[in-house]
Amino acid sequence: MNEILLTGYILIWPVISAVILLLLVVALIRDLRDASKNDGEMI
Repeated sequence: MNEILLTGYILIWPVISAVILLLLVVALIRDLRDASKNDGEMI
């Protein structure tokens, strides 16, 4: 049982990291779209 929990714990971190990266990329794309609509800059 401990091996299964340890394996799951190790394998879940890449999934969590990928989700966070996806959220950051989506937020960046939204900000870029909003900036281009309002003739603004992303600085």
